[in-house]
Amino acid sequence: MWQDSVDYATYVYEVTGRMPWFEKKGLCDQLQRVVGSISSNIAEGAAKPSDAEFAHFLDHSLGSAFEVETQLLISRNVNYIAQELYQDLHAKLAEIEKQLHGLINTLRNPKN
Repeated sequence: MWQDSVDYATYVYEVTGRMPWFEKKGLCDQLQRVVGSISSNIAEGAAKPSDAEFAHFLDHSLGSAFEVETQLLISRNVNYIAQELYQDLHAKLAEIEKQLHGLINTLRNPKN
């Protein structure tokens, strides 16, 4: 999951590198910042001493993933990314979200 989110962030950085120059301090920066926080929160949470604390950081990762969804939708709506690219980015992000949900549920409900 952590590696998937690092790979995904790298992909998003490549995509934002092709966006219009005037968005470099706007939408691009926001997307880059929030996509990087997905893997960063996973890493930080993994270092915590309890499952509850780890799950808390995973909650932050999941929130960041939802924020990425919003930024990607805006990017698509203003034609900075094509529909096909949006669908690919969205599908990869949905897989990361699914992994996050699964681990959060396992940490919070270890007997299920």
